[in-house]
Amino acid sequence: MKKKIAIIGPNYPYRGGNSLFIGHLCVALQKDFELVIINYSLLYPELLFPGKTQYDKSNEVVKEIRDLKTERILNSINPISWYKTAKRIDSFEPDLIVFDWWQPFFGPCHYAVSSLLKKKYKDKILFITENVVSHESRFIDRFLTKLGLSNASKFLVLSNKVKEEIASKYPSKIVYKSELPIYNCYDTNKALNGNSIREKFGFKESDRVLLFFGYIRHYKGLDILIEALSILRKTDPSYKLLVAGESYEDEKIYLNRIYELKLKDAVVMENKFISNEDVGEYFYASDLVVLPYRTATQSGILNMAYGFLKPVVITNVGGLAEFVDRNKTGVIVELSEARSVATGVQSFFDLRQKVDFTAEISRYIEKNSFSSISAVFEEILGNQNKE
Repeated sequence: MKKKIAIIGPNYPYRGGNSLFIGHLCVALQKDFELVIINYSLLYPELLFPGKTQYDKSNEVVKEIRDLKTERILNSINPISWYKTAKRIDSFEPDLIVFDWWQPFFGPCHYAVSSLLKKKYKDKILFITENVVSHESRFIDRFLTKLGLSNASKFLVLSNKVKEEIASKYPSKIVYKSELPIYNCYDTNKALNGNSIREKFGFKESDRVLLFFGYIRHYKGLDILIEALSILRKTDPSYKLLVAGESYEDEKIYLNRIYELKLKDAVVMENKFISNEDVGEYFYASDLVVLPYRTATQSGILNMAYGFLKPVVITNVGGLAEFVDRNKTGVIVELSEARSVATGVQSFFDLRQKVDFTAEISRYIEKNSFSSISAVFEEILGNQNKE
């Protein structure tokens, strides 16, 4: 008889990296376990959500994720739903209860649900901690994180950086580790990989096109990359930048800097959420994906780049460097500042004359530990029986 796992986390029709990860996780686990997937009826109140919509409006959705049977019970701000969620999970009598944690906002909700279940399932509550606290943490974030994670009996992390943080805060708890999957679920049609795609964005075959992909927040360092582009173009005007993602800040901050640096003709900026069916065009139009982050744990954008066999330049912050084979799948720069990022980009274009980045990324993908995620959960359940 299959072991039972209850999973609480965002899933389709919600958009974004957390939903994508939980979708992949559930698809992988359902082969070996009986699942109840508790989705949100309300994720964020509209007043608190900085984007245009929380929902995935794509015409194409990964079939396995779309077809997952989820129960949209949990409302992040409605205590009645917290009680209903706990009652539903208890009726399932799971062997393991899994919470996906990424944002302090969910502290009260997760605390309430886990508290209602703790007496009966105190040794069976696992928190997957994508981040310990948010990237722009304040006192209230730290307080809500402590509250939200207080009933965890064990943790699963996705980077060594987070593992160290959890181990320091919860030294008596067992911490397991996996990583994000490689996101090769988008259109990887090689026919797209041609000059016609570059021309669509106004780029020439000879251009060196850098891609910044994903939603825009200060910690992701788009401003750093814009400054780096200015430095690069002083010696080589073939450098261009493609920005694809919805801005969670005032877009004028970036547009004004692009204008001040006279980069208007060198930057294509599309401030919108990119639908699944269109994602491939942006990666195929680019030579290199740049993640000039100021802070990070792990990044779904990095694994998305690998899904398209695209190399990366990343800053050595948080856990990012754990997922890059230096000068093989990408280039690691030590400082989150423009000149370092510019030097890293130049290094990549020098290296690609002698390094087969595509082959190296393919080899890296084969080692991705998410492929054995079911084994990790078997280990968790096995150890749980010994506790």
